[in-house]
Amino acid sequence: MGRVTERRRTIRIRNGAVTDRPDTLVAEEPLEIRLNGRPLAITMRTPGDDFALAAGFLVSEGVIGSAAEVRSIVYCAGAKDDGTNTYNVVDVQLVPGVPVPDITLERHVYTTSSCGLCGKASLDAVRTTTRFPIADTPPVRVEPALLAGLPDRLRAAQRVFDRTGGLHAAALFSEEGELLDVREDVGRHNAVDKLVGRALREDLLPLSRAILLVSGRASFELAQKAVMAGIPVLAAVSAPSSLAVDLAAETGLTLVGFLRGPDMNVYAGEERLALRSGV
Repeated sequence: MGRVTERRRTIRIRNGAVTDRPDTLVAEEPLEIRLNGRPLAITMRTPGDDFALAAGFLVSEGVIGSAAEVRSIVYCAGAKDDGTNTYNVVDVQLVPGVPVPDITLERHVYTTSSCGLCGKASLDAVRTTTRFPIADTPPVRVEPALLAGLPDRLRAAQRVFDRTGGLHAAALFSEEGELLDVREDVGRHNAVDKLVGRALREDLLPLSRAILLVSGRASFELAQKAVMAGIPVLAAVSAPSSLAVDLAAETGLTLVGFLRGPDMNVYAGEERLALRSGV
């Protein structure tokens, strides 16, 4: 099975001095996700939490919304010539009676580590309706000071990043600031899917009292994944995209960007933040 990290020879140049030594790199391997035996998507990911990744992807695609809809998730035989299992193919079997989407070329997705929507054949295939409308969830109130402390806590929990410097991270926090879960992956969308998939398998969806923090930018796709899991607050240490802001405003998602210490920008859903009077 692929490992999270791999060693590779590298030549280092430091202050003019040249050395030959191994370096630790984050692993990147393809994962084919099958649904009831039929290919649905291929994603480039860091091996690990593959079943959670597959489940989270299906939540993001609007295929499933609870663990009760999944009969099994298993590895399929790999593609090596010698018959060795590569552990790079996962099949999700749904419970009989659960609607299965029409798996056509329009739905088949190839996702790179940087883009999770590459290969969508139409704009209609991008937007998906959530089963857990954020507007229907109990109100959450978060102090900006609580948000300010979350990036340092996420960084402290990034164990693989410390060895490779090449991973994105996503974390779930409670509204009181308790770290609930953290996942790392070469793809930021995969890290979020792993979080959501683990929550689904533990029957925790919707995550209506949680805060999602991502280590990079807040793209449309990450905002949509938050909405699909019923997460009311998405915070990012970098910038959001314009479409992410539009989606947040449309769905009632609280979207915070440039979260760096006590400074942050609130782009949508400010009613969930305990802001000073007059704002």
